[in-house]
Amino acid sequence: MLINPFIYYLKKMLKQGYPTKHQRQATKRYCQYLELRDDAALIEEYCYWHKPEHRWPEIPEGIKAVGILDMEIYLTGNRLFMIVETPLDFDWDSAFGRLATLERQSEWENHMAQFQLVKPGQSSAEKWQLMERIFTL
Repeated sequence: MLINPFIYYLKKMLKQGYPTKHQRQATKRYCQYLELRDDAALIEEYCYWHKPEHRWPEIPEGIKAVGILDMEIYLTGNRLFMIVETPLDFDWDSAFGRLATLERQSEWENHMAQFQLVKPGQSSAEKWQLMERIFTL
């Protein structure tokens, strides 16, 4: 049985961990989740569009422009988990309201919606559900 090279790479990375960035200021973190359509080909294509060489440059530029310092998305099965790191004075609603108006953001959201279990026309802030932290060490 052949193992999909993409799946092999993911499994290998899970056990190696991921380096983190150290910000030069105090930060706060938001955690969110979203479900993708349960279709292996669609999930693989979703991952393709999020690789640095394939994502639209306006998307990370816009994310940074609204004050987000770092953003990571993790995948397990068809579930996504996103970590957003921001300055302490970051205002979630105003930042995401502004982000929705930036170049190509709504086009990106519409393009990504084909992979996600969401309602048509939802903004990023509507699709991604904020999570409650229940444990810290």
